[in-house]
Amino acid sequence: MSPAINKTNAARYLDSLGISYELRDYVVQPEEFSALTVAEKIGLPPEQVFKTLLCATCDREHVFAVVPGPDALDFKKLARASGTRKTEMASLKEVEPLTGYVRGGVTIFGARKDFAAYVDETLELFDVISVSAGTRGVQILLSPADYLKAANARASGARLASLTKDARA
Repeated sequence: MSPAINKTNAARYLDSLGISYELRDYVVQPEEFSALTVAEKIGLPPEQVFKTLLCATCDREHVFAVVPGPDALDFKKLARASGTRKTEMASLKEVEPLTGYVRGGVTIFGARKDFAAYVDETLELFDVISVSAGTRGVQILLSPADYLKAANARASGARLASLTKDARA
């Protein structure tokens, strides 16, 4: 880990579980939110950079969806995985109050509220994946097994599911 990078709540959460990770920082522009840009800046293939999205169900509950950077979340698949009729993105004004993180810095680790998490099953295809460290400009790199271990140590846990839109859709 680079000594210049301050530990985030997400990093402290992983530390509390004894999970190995690397923090990798990068320069971020104010209006830059693309996971593809993040992948380029941290030197990983885009499909190994996972974005964490806060979504709302028709039952007025919130869930996290964790999907590969280049892929679009399929809300119908998320609804099926979460056992509800419909899901949609949470409003941007809800993100920080509910998670404690700003757009582009959301992670399930150390979030203000412990919402159920649904993680795209492609996570397990890689040796290393990257997720936000809880602040824009810093990513956590870790093994998928360690990500799932940490995700399942949370009270609400995490479930693997097919969450992305099919290429031909």
